[in-house]
Amino acid sequence: MDNQILSHQQIQHKVKRIAYQIYEANVDEESIIIAGIDGGGLKLAQKLGNVLKKITSADILVCKISMDKKNPLKSGVETSIPEDEYKNKSVVLVDDVLNSGTTLIYGVHHFLKTPLRQLKTAVPKS
Repeated sequence: MDNQILSHQQIQHKVKRIAYQIYEANVDEESIIIAGIDGGGLKLAQKLGNVLKKITSADILVCKISMDKKNPLKSGVETSIPEDEYKNKSVVLVDDVLNSGTTLIYGVHHFLKTPLRQLKTAVPKS
């Protein structure tokens, strides 16, 4: 039985389309932080970062977001880069799937504690 939802080509197309949407929302930015939630979100963020580096002259920095997905309140949210590196910048928070939205909400909450130029989220739909 084949459990494949999308082909490799379809995935590449979706990644490219999301990257262009990020670019369009940040066309005037000098730097863009792509913050991927550890796991599939980070892998997607890295793919988006690679495409963005080809289509924009903005500095693209991929950041890893770590949290205990079962208990994010207890563990808190940690970033792989210090706050000073994303403060007053455009941040795109990336996750690979949206079920209840809890993980994404905790990630957004973390970034709302810091002044940013803008905060967007990116979650692919199948």
